[in-house]
Amino acid sequence: MKGKILLRAVVCIFSVLGLAVAIRAIADSRTPTHFSGVINDYTPIVSSTGPWELRGLWNLTLHPESNTADFSAALTMELSDFSLNSTNISNSARMQHTHHLSVEGGYVTPISGGFEVTGPVTITKDGGPAPAAIQGSSLVIDVTGGTLVEFSNITLTFQDGAVNHFGGQPLHGVVRKAYRPDEGR
Repeated sequence: MKGKILLRAVVCIFSVLGLAVAIRAIADSRTPTHFSGVINDYTPIVSSTGPWELRGLWNLTLHPESNTADFSAALTMELSDFSLNSTNISNSARMQHTHHLSVEGGYVTPISGGFEVTGPVTITKDGGPAPAAIQGSSLVIDVTGGTLVEFSNITLTFQDGAVNHFGGQPLHGVVRKAYRPDEGR
């Protein structure tokens, strides 16, 4: 019995140490700490409306010393051509609006080909508070890449109440810049 408890304790300690080493490797490597780019995607059809076009700029800063990140995005959202017909083709039928998103102190986890940031998201609508139904939601941000461009892709996946507005599938974008401040950019 004592042997099983000791074995479990050792496994837990090594798991924590392994995670700490992986996190430290990100911090010590030449991994960029500042990222920016564009979100450019369509939401799924949600609650009989959509798809919505979602476009805008985003920024993300890693804080390796605390294993956290800050994210912000300024997005426009409007109904796509698919959701319009010949009787409601006017701009007002598109129901254009804006959203500002921010995650402060999101938790960073290494994933295959990049990293993931998860945390509560603050959402605005047209510069004011977003509807209460989407407040208190979380956002999962994945930054990944390939063999030619280390960090090239971003996806945003909303959770909780925000799924009813943005959908639950990943929304795609591109990493335009990835750099460290000490590189003089």
